Amino acid sequence: MYGQGYDGAANMSGMYKGLQARIRTLNEKALYVHCKAHCLNLVLVEASKSNKHFVTFFSLVEKLYAFCREETESASAFPTQHNCIASEGAASEGDAHAGFNFSATLECPLIFFCRNNGYAISTPTNEQYRGDGIAARGPGYGMLSIRVDGNDVFAVYNATKEARRRAVAENQPFLIEAMTYRIGHHSTSDDSSAYRSVDEVNYWDKQDHPISRLRHYMTARSWWSEDDERSWRKQSRKMVMEAFEKAEKRLKPSPELMFTDVYQEMTPNLNKQRDSMWRHLQQYKEHYPLDQYVK
Repeated sequence: MYGQGYDGAANMSGMYKGLQARIRTLNEKALYVHCKAHCLNLVLVEASKSNKHFVTFFSLVEKLYAFCREETESASAFPTQHNCIASEGAASEGDAHAGFNFSATLECPLIFFCRNNGYAISTPTNEQYRGDGIAARGPGYGMLSIRVDGNDVFAVYNATKEARRRAVAENQPFLIEAMTYRIGHHSTSDDSSAYRSVDEVNYWDKQDHPISRLRHYMTARSWWSEDDERSWRKQSRKMVMEAFEKAEKRLKPSPELMFTDVYQEMTPNLNKQRDSMWRHLQQYKEHYPLDQYVK
């Protein structure tokens, strides 16, 4: 477990690389589905200056509490525990503080999992806060908190398991701060070489990669070998390429989803934008291969 939060990029330990399950709950209907489906009680929160449609910490707590009040006879008898996954950048939003406070005072069985990967897009942690990271904020709201090595799969598992137990047994929120490092770019539109050096990324990629650490641990106990590694890589590559081939044969999603995938009921301005789009596509249809899209 780390003793304190990141002081800056130079002091970060660990890294994060790989696929991320991004389950975004953007409206009340979607949240309802997650509340009802016990295996999908997961919400990803991201700080974004350009898109305010992402569900915030506060709206998550607010809707979760309202939903559970409707579903149960008492506010303290919550049906399940829920998770809110965010980065340290999202924790810089004012809604995070409101969410922490309301979840504690309303006794919501909610796990706030903060993936502190060192950067909020291009903003390093030393420009985001001066205090002791994110976990240190929990006690101020009367919320149980813990900081773990986010690149240690066992530390993350054990911390989350205990947080889950406490949240369900005691009807209270739990804050986990997992210290890690973002190896890749923030998004396809981000060029991280503009604000951090390639040497920095390469250093953390070779020194403390979570997958490498787990592989070395398993190899040292004869649970894994180089032959297993080669075989797994070959099988995984084959599986991915087959999935690509299958996906490329499918029709692309309907353009309609750009407007219907956000709100349960479309707003007037979205209806106007959708109608405008279809008029444009019909007027210049020679430039748009609509036969490649779902009708």
